[in-house]
Amino acid sequence: MATTPSRRRAPSMDPDSRREMIVRAALPLVIEHGSAVTTRQIAQAAGIGEGTIFRVFADKDELLDACLAEALSPATALTELALVSTDQPLPARLTEAAAALHAHLDRIGAVVGALHATGGRERTGRPGSAGGPPDRAAGFAPVQAALAELFEPERELLRVSAEQAASVFLGMLFFQARRPASGDESTELSVEELVDLFLHGALSQPVEN
Repeated sequence: MATTPSRRRAPSMDPDSRREMIVRAALPLVIEHGSAVTTRQIAQAAGIGEGTIFRVFADKDELLDACLAEALSPATALTELALVSTDQPLPARLTEAAAALHAHLDRIGAVVGALHATGGRERTGRPGSAGGPPDRAAGFAPVQAALAELFEPERELLRVSAEQAASVFLGMLFFQARRPASGDESTELSVEELVDLFLHGALSQPVEN
């Protein structure tokens, strides 16, 4: 008589690890569906029962708050910036850093845009949500500091401080990420072109006074 193999239970997780796993599974779905995503879809993507979500999140709104907070978190970008070798020439350093930061800004834009398009723009800070709305400026402060470290080997050659250079460079990246696509490829700058423009300016040679 054949016996039915017993189902193996998923390894237990502490609540924080469970929350992190669910948020990771939910983020692509939030980008695709915005606030219209269902907890059933998220549970299927995470490979868990739908009820497991509500053991660590009070409701779907709290889960969406956590997804937005994760998108805004600079943790991944900071890890990638820390891996940029200062043994490289400055243009190579900034190109590598810009690619990492573009990915971070693109993810923020995708999550915020999806929630806004489906009526969920102001998720964080709703009554009863923990932590209140995230401070985006504060979130970029450590990114700016990490970026300033990449200018340190050339500090004596800079016309401004490393911190000011990092602030301006980050501002250029942020502006480029937020500007709407024009459809005109002649106006679009690659990462390498943006770095070159930042380091050498818009003029091919000095203008005589």
